[in-house]
Amino acid sequence: MAVRAEHDRAVLARLLGRDPVLHAYQLGDLDDFFWPYTSWFRRGEQVVLLYHGVDLPTLLAFAAPADTAALSVLLAELAPVLPARLYAHLSPGLAGALAGSFRMAAGGRHHRMALTDPAALGAVDPAGVVLGAADLPRLRELYARAYPGNWFDERMVQTGQYLGMFDGDALVAVAGVHVFSPAYGVAALGNVTTHPRWRGRGLGASVVAALCARLRRSVEHVTLNVQADNVAAVRLYERVGFARVADYEEWTLTASAAAAG
Repeated sequence: MAVRAEHDRAVLARLLGRDPVLHAYQLGDLDDFFWPYTSWFRRGEQVVLLYHGVDLPTLLAFAAPADTAALSVLLAELAPVLPARLYAHLSPGLAGALAGSFRMAAGGRHHRMALTDPAALGAVDPAGVVLGAADLPRLRELYARAYPGNWFDERMVQTGQYLGMFDGDALVAVAGVHVFSPAYGVAALGNVTTHPRWRGRGLGASVVAALCARLRRSVEHVTLNVQADNVAAVRLYERVGFARVADYEEWTLTASAAAAG
């Protein structure tokens, strides 16, 4: 059984849909919105995604513990055709499959969380207005001040799933999405931040709760990624009903030959 490119979205949806929370980001990338930026590789029942819509291509490879060995084989066979430099999100235990071909710089452990207790949303006063294209300058300004270096695909504002809170004309808190796919029933929160002067007042929880309530009208699974050592963010998400369901590791990969040169 060899690794091969997979171009059939129905096949990918079936395989990834066996665990829609673990694979929420990949399922969202099956949408027309992201599909042109994706390359998919399959070996048997295992699938990985190489996403090209960012400056550094990003490999997504997630597996339940029982599938780690099988996915490791896929990654080891795929390594020779991967870009010389890329980023990777890998379930624990998978990095070793690439270590022989790449120099690997760790980017930290992250939690995959899912909204498992929607009733907890009722314990927070939801607040926020829908943001649109006219709000992009304010969004850029807020992210530059409160969340520098974040990954923000401005096209996602078009989904109508970015909510913000204002103080006069100033945007002071925001919650958005990296993935929003009613077709595949998944969403992933992202680009959540509050202006430093407004932190500690519960604005983050309020705007996240409002966004989650909005998302649940369209999708079944609401997920997110968060750095494991970002204790304040983890507590915020737990407060509004999220629970940790899996971990993964982020890595920057440089091909061994390229690194030596």
